[in-house]
Amino acid sequence: MVAGMLAPVSFIVRVLVLLALVAGVVGADEKTSHAAAIEAWRKQRVEELTKEDGWLTLIGLHFMKTGANTVGSARDNDIVLAKAPPHVGTITVAADGKVTLATDRTSGVRVDGADVVAAELMWADARKPTLVTTGTLTFFVVDRGGKKALRVKDSAAESRTHFLGLDYFPTDPAWRIEAQWIPFEKSRLVPITTMIGQTAPEPVPGKAVFERDGRTIELLPIDEGRDVRLFFVISDLTSGKETYGGCRFLYVDWPKEGERTIVLDFNRAENPPCAFTAFSTCPLPPKENRLPFAVRAGEKSYRGGH
Repeated sequence: MVAGMLAPVSFIVRVLVLLALVAGVVGADEKTSHAAAIEAWRKQRVEELTKEDGWLTLIGLHFMKTGANTVGSARDNDIVLAKAPPHVGTITVAADGKVTLATDRTSGVRVDGADVVAAELMWADARKPTLVTTGTLTFFVVDRGGKKALRVKDSAAESRTHFLGLDYFPTDPAWRIEAQWIPFEKSRLVPITTMIGQTAPEPVPGKAVFERDGRTIELLPIDEGRDVRLFFVISDLTSGKETYGGCRFLYVDWPKEGERTIVLDFNRAENPPCAFTAFSTCPLPPKENRLPFAVRAGEKSYRGGH
C-alpha cells in the first residue's frame, strides 16, 4: 500500500519542481525586460537633455517690467544678454500682458525664422511661444505668476557641450510599484510653490495609494492634460544627499479606461531642470509627496550641478 502511494507523491514533487522552474524563468524574463526598458528610457532621457534646445542650453531668465525693456549685449540695455547683438531692440509689456518686440534694424535677429522689424511675442504656457534667434542664442517669453520674463537658451552653452552624463541607482524591480488609483470626482486645486518662491494652484485629478515599509502612502500628481502623462513631484530621504535636494520628477501613464491601478516605477525618477541650470523655476513637492523613506532608485545628483 505504501509503495503504491510513492508514485503519485513522486509525480507531484516533479510537477511542483517544474512549476517552480517555469516561474523562475518567467520571473527572470520579466526582470530582463524591465531592465531593458529602463536602459532604453535612460538613453532617451540623455537625448532629450542634450538636444539643441534642451534644458542644458538654458542660460538666463530675465524678468521684465511693465512698459519698455531694451534688450541686447551692450551694458546700457535694461536686459543684458550674453552673445547677443549690442542692441536687439525693445520689448514692451503692456498692462494687459500683451508683449511686443520692435527690433533694431541693424541687429539681424530673426523672429520665428523671419526678418521682421516688429512682432507680437506669444508667450509659453499659454500657447506656442514666439522664438527670437541670433546666432546660437534663442529667447522667448514665459509667464511666472503673472510676471513676464525672457527665457534664454544657447545651443553652444558649456552646460551642453561639457555634459558629464547621468548617474543612477542600480535598476531594482522592487521599486516598480503597482498603486491603487483613486480619482477625484472633480480635480482639486493644490498650491504648488516653485524654487523662486512663487505659489500657484495646480489641478490634481486623483491620488496614487500604496503600502511601503508599513506605511500607507498617498501621492498627488499634477494634471497637465490627458495627452500628457501624470506628473508627480516627489522628494524622499535621499534628497540633498544622494539625489537632488529640491525634488525629483516621476511621469506615469494614466490608468486605462475602467482600471483603478497605475504603475509608479521609481527607477524612472528623474532630476528636475533645476539640477542642471540655475535659470529654471522648478516646482517643489507638496507635503503629501515628501516620502518618509529613502528611494534609492532612478537618477542620482548630477555631478556637474551648478
